[in-house]
Amino acid sequence: MTALAAPIAGRLRRPSWKDTRLVVGLLLVLLATALGAAGLRAADHRVPVLAAKSILVPGQRLDPSQLTTVEVQVERTGEAYLPATADLPADGYVLREVRPGELIPTSAVGTASQVEVAPLAIGIDQVSAATLTSGSLVDVYADKPVTASGTTPQFGGPARVLERIFVGEVATPGSGLGSTSRAYAQLLVPADRVSEVIGLVNAGAKITLVPVPGSAKAGS
Repeated sequence: MTALAAPIAGRLRRPSWKDTRLVVGLLLVLLATALGAAGLRAADHRVPVLAAKSILVPGQRLDPSQLTTVEVQVERTGEAYLPATADLPADGYVLREVRPGELIPTSAVGTASQVEVAPLAIGIDQVSAATLTSGSLVDVYADKPVTASGTTPQFGGPARVLERIFVGEVATPGSGLGSTSRAYAQLLVPADRVSEVIGLVNAGAKITLVPVPGSAKAGS
């Protein structure tokens, strides 16, 4: 029986730039790389906007020291937040609460004429003052005097007169708001209720501030 001749292995040829398939393959790789890089740049289109470094309360003037810059995806912002690349409004005031770390919506900033609250200092005891800070939310209770027995006034009982009022500042003996021996809380009262609260204070009512659960506390 005659043995079959073994096939002779063909010699491998080194790829050459004249090889069309090699050139096409390299072009496809380069094209895919360029498209991928362009896609990443488009997907990572971020813009700098302003965020609150500390709590901002209604009626407060915009202060650069309380702001910080963060970069966010442009799809998320649109025109909804204050851009960090523009100057702050010359007459810029906070119209609603902005918590620390939150982006500042353009709708939360306006002019002084748009502010709907007015600061009003109310005397409070030291214990209450120790629990409050700028940004605290409180309900305001008033206990009005109804009769007097000798030199001791009689009160009718506390009643809530204002709800969810922001505290702008707290002054204890030796700090701010005149530095007196009594503690004071600066309440941001709706402008149309200021005269009512002043009337209660002038009538000798006992004013008590009750923190709203979950609001900012001193030392937090």
